[in-house]
Amino acid sequence: MASHLANIFGTEQDRVNCSFYYKIGACRHGDRCSRKHIKPPFSQTILLPNVYHNPAHDPVCKLTEQELQEGFDAVYEDLYCELSKFGHLLELHVCDNVGDHLIGNVYARYEWETEAQTAVDNLNDRWSPTLR
Repeated sequence: MASHLANIFGTEQDRVNCSFYYKIGACRHGDRCSRKHIKPPFSQTILLPNVYHNPAHDPVCKLTEQELQEGFDAVYEDLYCELSKFGHLLELHVCDNVGDHLIGNVYARYEWETEAQTAVDNLNDRWSPTLR
């Protein structure tokens, strides 16, 4: 039985823990979710919630595709340069999903967990809300 539970932990078959939250640190159901949201004690990946809101989703946006791309590129470069100060940044993802639980989220994955923790500690000293 224990090996079966270990095999399904964090998957869709896990009826106790939220697999979506386990994978990306966000859940579309939020506090109303019937499953547990387990925050890992340490990780190589950090989540910066609601950082980038794509102006293209605004119905009154009059920017061209090129202006939208240039704006995104500038934000991405700023994020990359800032987050690289804390360690070897392996991946940087900016969510452009319109779901409330994902919109504007930025995920940064470092080579080592200690680098990710350094980034969280330094960023929490500067901005809020608290990063996960």
